[in-house]
Amino acid sequence: MKSHSFKVLLAVPPGGYLAQRWSRGQLMPALGLSYLAAVLEREGVDVQLLPCHVLGLSWERIGRRIAESKPDMVGITTTTENRFVSFRLAEIIKKAYSPAWVVLGGPHMSTTARDTLTRVKAVDGVVMGEGENTIIELVRALQNGGGLEKVLGLAYRDGENVVVNSSRPFIADLNLLPMPARHLEPWDLYNCYLQVPGEGELPAANMMTSRGCPFSCNFCATPINWGRRVRGLSPENVLREIEHLVQRYEARVIWFYDDTFNYDPQRLVRICDLIVERCLDIRWYCEVRVDLLDKTSLEKMVRSGCYYVGFGVETATERISREIIGKKATLEQGLEVIDWCCEFGITANPFFIFSHPTETWSEAQQTMEVIEAIKDRCEVSAAILHVYPGTPLEQRARREGQLPRDFSWSSRNFARVVVIPAAQGHVPLYLDKLTWSQVCELMFRFSLSTKRVSLAKKIPQVLKAIHSPADMWRYLVMLSVFLRLKWSRFFGRTGKRSGRRPTPKLRVTVQ
Repeated sequence: MKSHSFKVLLAVPPGGYLAQRWSRGQLMPALGLSYLAAVLEREGVDVQLLPCHVLGLSWERIGRRIAESKPDMVGITTTTENRFVSFRLAEIIKKAYSPAWVVLGGPHMSTTARDTLTRVKAVDGVVMGEGENTIIELVRALQNGGGLEKVLGLAYRDGENVVVNSSRPFIADLNLLPMPARHLEPWDLYNCYLQVPGEGELPAANMMTSRGCPFSCNFCATPINWGRRVRGLSPENVLREIEHLVQRYEARVIWFYDDTFNYDPQRLVRICDLIVERCLDIRWYCEVRVDLLDKTSLEKMVRSGCYYVGFGVETATERISREIIGKKATLEQGLEVIDWCCEFGITANPFFIFSHPTETWSEAQQTMEVIEAIKDRCEVSAAILHVYPGTPLEQRARREGQLPRDFSWSSRNFARVVVIPAAQGHVPLYLDKLTWSQVCELMFRFSLSTKRVSLAKKIPQVLKAIHSPADMWRYLVMLSVFLRLKWSRFFGRTGKRSGRRPTPKLRVTVQ
């Protein structure tokens, strides 16, 4: 490919991915962009990475850098949480250097391409799904001055019309991809350290060894973005990348970004065996399916350095799990994994969600009681149910009117759509049987009992997020619920009557 004069810039918007896990300033590079940069480099394309959030670039400085570098194409990674910042970045780029071809990709874009191109005029194109092969063909077409209609997985604007090309098949063999181009990142600025119990903060790196999910949870977008057939690197290539991270970046901790690291139990065991055989002194974190995990495999994981295991439980109610979520794993299996983790001395991180479709206050209370019963034995995470584009939950929310008929993912304000940007990102929350006051009580009870979130630090973000009377009302309800719970807990600690019956503690054991 003749590409000496064609310049590509791949950017993360200011603010990054807006995830709570990165609020302490310990960031991880965007693997998606690094993969794109790697395949472009392999083809001889002049490519640079611009992580605006890590570089601390203001909008003005971004504009100056674009004007100075004059890239032929700029790719912007986009999540549902940060989509409006991505849109603004596209506008800044076009104002700074209008010839630049601006393309958006990332998990938000797989099913929102037409909507985005129709409403965000600064965006020239959208990559849907996996982008490695698409971006190579896109660069070729732009260099040659035409042929965009032949690029699978691309949507673009042609005059006043939006053209959505056919989807691109998922990459069958991930082993054919180069390793992410981490050398293009300002690595030292990421502050990549993770806290390991008993060892303190250790230098860390992230990697992803598989893509896809064969399961069908109603709220999850992974099958849409990565497909239902799971594709993974061979154990040998997993070890090759781990050793690369250890040797070149001095990583002592590996964060595996796979949705289900144990999708193939035999592959998992082989990876663990190779880590032990090669005497790699690393610690690592992954997320698993509890219904695919046995105690022997977990023991091998621990022996090879696993210190932290995340997994979805979602609810304590079997009806919600089976009939609403479509989840095969059970609460009992999750509790059993917690027992095993305690036995092996590692951290279990179960995830729970409140406000599922048809979930009643009584059922939500059952979930909260389980959380309060296990919170001292593991590190619990909880959230309000989010609606993501392309999911079965989005289809349900549209049918029920929770997302209005004219709802657009590219427009910010809709009267009946509930978002809490300061706490949950700018993603619609699903609210059904539970009142807003009840949802707030559940989340504050979780925060106060687990001490996972500093609510005081959220106040400046909350004030910035008030744009309408509805926003003001929701935050006032939140404040009222928070003060009531704090008052109740204060009098409970001082031995005076709080006016509320204490939440009963469950004795959770698995035989």
